Amino acid sequence: MAKYIKIFDTTLRDGEQTPGVNLNIREKLEIARQLARLGVDIIEAGFAIASPGDFEAVKAVAENVKGVTVASLCRAVEKDIDRAWEAVKNAESPRLHTFIATSDIHLKYKLKMTEEEVLERAVAMVKYAKKYCNDIEFSAEDATRTRPEFLYRIFEEVINAGATVINVPDTVGYTTPKEFGSLIKGIRENVSNIHKVDISVHCHNDLGLAVANSLAAMENGAVQIECTINGLGERAGNASMEEIIMGINTRKDYYNISHKIDTTQIYRTSKLVSGLTGINVQPNKAIVGANAFAHESGIHQHGVLSERSTYEIMTPESIGLPQNRMVLGKLSGRHAFEERLKELGYSLSPDEIQSAFEKFKDLADRKKVVSDRDIEALVEEKVSKVIEVFELDSFQVSSGNKLVSTAMVCLKKDDRMIVEAATGDGPIDAAFNSIERAVGFTMTLESYDLKAVTEGKDALGEVTVRVSKDGKTFIGRGVSMDIIEASVKAYLNAINRAISEIGDEIFDSKPDMALQ
Repeated sequence: MAKYIKIFDTTLRDGEQTPGVNLNIREKLEIARQLARLGVDIIEAGFAIASPGDFEAVKAVAENVKGVTVASLCRAVEKDIDRAWEAVKNAESPRLHTFIATSDIHLKYKLKMTEEEVLERAVAMVKYAKKYCNDIEFSAEDATRTRPEFLYRIFEEVINAGATVINVPDTVGYTTPKEFGSLIKGIRENVSNIHKVDISVHCHNDLGLAVANSLAAMENGAVQIECTINGLGERAGNASMEEIIMGINTRKDYYNISHKIDTTQIYRTSKLVSGLTGINVQPNKAIVGANAFAHESGIHQHGVLSERSTYEIMTPESIGLPQNRMVLGKLSGRHAFEERLKELGYSLSPDEIQSAFEKFKDLADRKKVVSDRDIEALVEEKVSKVIEVFELDSFQVSSGNKLVSTAMVCLKKDDRMIVEAATGDGPIDAAFNSIERAVGFTMTLESYDLKAVTEGKDALGEVTVRVSKDGKTFIGRGVSMDIIEASVKAYLNAINRAISEIGDEIFDSKPDMALQ
C-alpha cells in the first residue's frame, strides 16, 4: 500500500516573506481558497503576531476556508501563542506551529541561550500551546546545523509535552539530499517516541536543493512536506510544491507515494499566485514555466509529434495547462464563455463572471480570436483588484523623439472627475506623473515589467509594477492591448492598494477637482 504524504503549504506565510510581496486579506483569501481546491492538507496562513494585518488575514482564512487544517506560526513565546490561537481558533481544524532555534550558531549569536534553556523553553511553550488545541507542530529552526544529539533530545521532550508534528527545517538551505536523508533516518532511530508524531520537513533553496532534499527526507520517513507555490520564499525560496508533487506522480514506480493534490489545479494555482504577488515565473521553471512543454529543436518536435512521451515525461493536461480547444470570439455567448472559465479551473461568482464576460466582449471586438491566455489575463486582472478609490475614466498621451512627453489623465473619485496633466521622460513616466498629481501623493517606482500575454501584434500587454510608499511595497497589475493603458491601469491598481492599506494619511495633499 502506498504511503500517504501530507502537503503543508506555506505560500501565505513563508512565501509572502519573498522581498517585495505584500498580500492583502482579499488576496490571501483568494489564494487560500485555491489551495483548498488544489487539495493541500495544511495551509499556514501567516504569522499572526507579526502585524494587525497578518492577524486579520490568518483569522479570515481560518473562518472562511473549509476542508483543510489552518495553521499560524508563532515563536516559543506565550504572547505569540495567544495571538496565534485567537487567529486560528475558528478553523475547522486549527493548528499552532511554534518554533525556536536549536543550532549552536543561533544559540550563541541570536538567542544568547544555552541548550538547556532552549530545551526548557520549547517544552514549556508546547505545553502552553497544548491548552488551546490538540494539534501542535514544533519546529527546531536551523535543524540541519544543530548537533544531532541535541536535536534528538529536544524532539523527544516536546513530543512528551504534547507535540503532534515535529518539523526539521533546513532553514538556510545548507544540507544535501544524502545527509538530509540520513538526518531523518537518525531521528527515527534515536527518538524513542517518534512513532507518536508526524515527521515534517521544511527546505530552503539556497543551493538549489530544496526539492531534492524534501524528496530524500520523504524516502527516509518524513510524512509531511512543507512547500510553496512556485517555490516562493525568503532569499532563494522554498521547496516548490508543483515540482515535489509532479516528481512523486511521474515516478510512481520509484516512490509509491499517495497524496490528495488535484494536479489539474497546479497551473491555475501557479498563475494566481504569480499574478497576485507580482513575481513572474521564470520561463524555464520546471512544471509551470512557459517553456516547460515547449519544443523548439527540430529533433524534439519530430519526436513529440510521433510520440509525446519521447520528450514529455508528463502531459500539459496533467497540470491543468489549458489547450485552445474552443475558439472564442465576438460572436461567442456567455454560456460558452462560462464553460471555458470552468475548464480553465476558475470558480467565480455570477457577478465576477458577468464582469469578466463584459471585458471579454470588449476585447473580442478589438481582437479576432481570444485565446485561453487572454481570458486568464482578463480574469486574473479582475481577481487582483482592490476597492477602487480612484477609477480610470480616460487618458491621453503625446510623445515623440523630438517632443517632450506629456500625459493627461481623468480619474473618477466618488462622483467627481479629477483631471491632471504632467510631463515626463517618455509617455509612461508622464502618465505616472499625471496620476500622482491627480491623486495627491507620490510613489517610488521600484520595478516595471511588461510582457505580451500571447503572440502577434494584437497581443494583450500585461504590466506589473512594484511601488513603495512609507516603507511599504505594493504590487499593481494591468492588462490591455495598449501598453500605455496597461501601464496606467497597473499604476492605478498599486495606488488603490496603497490607499487601502495605509488609509487617508497617505495623501500629501487633498486631490482637487480640476475639471468636471
